[in-house]
Amino acid sequence: MNTDFVEIADRVHLRREPLLGVNVTLVVGDDQALLVDTLSSAAQATELAEAVRAVTDRPLTLVNTHHHYDHCFGNAVLAGEPPRPVYAHELAAAALREEPERLRREAYEELRSEHPALAAELADTPLLAPTHTVRIETEIDLGGRRVLLRHPGRGHTDADLVVHVPDVDVLVAGDLVEQSGPPAFEDSYPLKWPDAVADLLRLTTARTVVVPGHGDPVDVGFVRAQHAELVRLAWLIRAAHTGSASPERVAAEAPFGARAALIAARRGYRELNGEG
Repeated sequence: MNTDFVEIADRVHLRREPLLGVNVTLVVGDDQALLVDTLSSAAQATELAEAVRAVTDRPLTLVNTHHHYDHCFGNAVLAGEPPRPVYAHELAAAALREEPERLRREAYEELRSEHPALAAELADTPLLAPTHTVRIETEIDLGGRRVLLRHPGRGHTDADLVVHVPDVDVLVAGDLVEQSGPPAFEDSYPLKWPDAVADLLRLTTARTVVVPGHGDPVDVGFVRAQHAELVRLAWLIRAAHTGSASPERVAAEAPFGARAALIAARRGYRELNGEG
């Protein structure tokens, strides 16, 4: 698989990491470049840095769409020394700053069976917490091009950021939108996720290219369809909880498949029980 960047809009480049299918987006301005997400390990980040430099030599600013390992464990390598700016939501930055070993341990446990080599790599990868935090939104001027970082609310995590490049109508959605598989609900807020997607949809037009966390770029119709499924899932969780039905009952009827829906139902029940 070709792991070079591909230009998907004027000076907006996309690269797909082949093992986990993670999308990395490079936005180039007149003075600076912005790299959205940094992958899972020092080795992956080193390859990514080489791919970036094949496109541009402009000073680099980094953004983490959230604090899961596959989107931010490459920060230290790509930021360099002294570190370039790294932006993330304030809760993602806090998690990486205050609980790096928990994040590393959880990532290792997730990967060690199916991807043992990557698990070993990330176990030895130094972690760097973001240096700049976003609460709701902030704008970055890359020189002749402004990029918006926005937190649309709780969804895939409590710390998601989307990256909007308005002059070319591109929206980088992180794992709030998924194309290559069902949404991942392990750290999610399934009752609030529909509102987060509705918020990001307000940044779109009929022509917007949306870059999901994993998989191929999609159009707004795809995102609206996924939003409708998230709305249905949230409704089923609320209705089942009110009727004292089991999470397994939700999973049997919900979109996204039984495994993903069961995780979502259990997370939703915790919210409704005031446990999370």
